[in-house]
Amino acid sequence: MINVALPKGRLGSSAYKLFEKLGCGPIEENTRKLKFIEESAGLSFFWVKPSDVAIYVERGAADVGVCGKDILLESGADVFELLDLGIGRCRMCVAGYEGRTYDMERPLRVATKFPNIARSYYSGKSRDIDIIKLNGSIELAPVMGLSDVIVDIVESGATLRENGLAPLEEVCRITARLVANKVSYKFKNVEIKRLTEALI
Repeated sequence: MINVALPKGRLGSSAYKLFEKLGCGPIEENTRKLKFIEESAGLSFFWVKPSDVAIYVERGAADVGVCGKDILLESGADVFELLDLGIGRCRMCVAGYEGRTYDMERPLRVATKFPNIARSYYSGKSRDIDIIKLNGSIELAPVMGLSDVIVDIVESGATLRENGLAPLEEVCRITARLVANKVSYKFKNVEIKRLTEALI
């Protein structure tokens, strides 16, 4: 039996549809169950917060998991990245007011939920920054003058436009990945490889 960590929400539902190719039945609607077993496929699924998937896999509570590339980059989780699943497509971007310039003599104020990604990106540009870690609506930070720019995930860009902001620079492309615990990959190698190939 392979334990699979799935992210709650839209990404998890999209990911589970991929597992239906392996004979997994549809997920029960309107259930509060956090774990369910597909005996015929040899898989045990459980739902966790998207940002927790990498932790469950890294610590061995899950053999494999479905995790956004943003979470992997931000957490630095020590896991094997097996497959780009091609779902959950979006971009990590720097966003702010178009045409606005900032004093290079002072650190750029950057609001984000992803401080490690932002720090790494601006380090590569040799730009000093002041990270402002937020958990809520990041777009509000430049509107209220808290930050100069934001680093955040952009899907359609509608929220940015509605607040007079725009993507200024692309940091990286994001998709969901199949990741594996390093010990599980060694001891359940045949099963995990078979699962990976079936999802291609």
